[in-house]
Amino acid sequence: MLQSKRSLALAVLVGSLAYGQFDSATVLGTVRDSAQASVGGANVTLVSVGTSIAVSQETEVNGDFRFVNVRPGAYTLKVQKAGFAPASAAEFTVTVGTRQRVDLTLQVASVSETVTITGEARQLETDTSSRGHAMQATEIVNLPLNGRSYADLALLAPGVRRSTLNVTPDGGSLRDASYNINGMRSALNNFIIDGVDNNAYGTSNQGFSNQVVQLSPDAVQEFRIETNNFSAEFGRAGGGVINATVKSGTNGFHGAAWDFLRNTDLNAVGFFKPRENRKPTLQQNQFGVAVGGPIKRDKLFFFADYEGYRRIRRGLNLSTLPTMEQRTGTLGVPVFNPLTGETYANGVIPLTAMTPFARKVLNELPAVNRPGTANNFASLPRQTDQ
Repeated sequence: MLQSKRSLALAVLVGSLAYGQFDSATVLGTVRDSAQASVGGANVTLVSVGTSIAVSQETEVNGDFRFVNVRPGAYTLKVQKAGFAPASAAEFTVTVGTRQRVDLTLQVASVSETVTITGEARQLETDTSSRGHAMQATEIVNLPLNGRSYADLALLAPGVRRSTLNVTPDGGSLRDASYNINGMRSALNNFIIDGVDNNAYGTSNQGFSNQVVQLSPDAVQEFRIETNNFSAEFGRAGGGVINATVKSGTNGFHGAAWDFLRNTDLNAVGFFKPRENRKPTLQQNQFGVAVGGPIKRDKLFFFADYEGYRRIRRGLNLSTLPTMEQRTGTLGVPVFNPLTGETYANGVIPLTAMTPFARKVLNELPAVNRPGTANNFASLPRQTDQ
């Protein structure tokens, strides 16, 4: 997992060289005059608020314009044409995989004055039939997530439920990002990071994640879950599309550091108390750092993150071991020896009939610490995950 995160961080650092390798959005609209006539040949400029990077194009004859491959984030839009006052759209947000419409109206300007007309981005997306919603960085970081799996926020969308194939008896999940969307199998979802396939293909996926890379919530700028009628460009998904985008650098430095702690001293003993009422050990830390900023203002940026995971636990485990009498050969029922054909009617196997290997194994077993012949040994084995 650590190697995957390092590879992902490196990919983000050199992302500017891989044009079109992220799943992007589209900003489109129409420029009209005060009489609602189309204005062709107007110069439209789209400016990123965070990086100040600007791209321009001219409107078509019918006044339409379209910016493709737009990275999610905050933008402003400006339009100019000779004989008209400049117009601009108030700052608006572009989310991943959407088609954001912003229409502008130009007013005729006199020679001696400049008039600025402010337009607004439409709140309702009318240029696509896809159904879904986007989760922003603020929600992803601040909403409670057990285990810090950002994809669990997909459960907030209508028609999404956790897959029952990999749910533990206490309600937890054995498989990360395993959801049934609109009744479809969890294997039929499509996970994407910056336009790159992030699906873990496995014929026996019983305990790992449905994703190749599990992003830290602090590294996710936003993600969009589409549950119905999404574009054919995504493909392979009969359930839903979970489309995530990684944060990027801006002209200002930004970052975060965290350590989420679970500790034995803060936990309850549990319903089934271990021997001597000792708490099962659980020490878990999820810690990391994320930082982004400019390398060259308005031109080149960086973003990197790291998250570590350490867990030590001792859970109550009940086992069945031979009793001390059984280890000496006293079983209490008639025993047939298949090697010699002899039957020990008194239920006692002579030590001479036991192989040296069997005697060694029985002698090195721990002593039973619970009554009875079944589940007579309680232990707290140590498990370490990282």
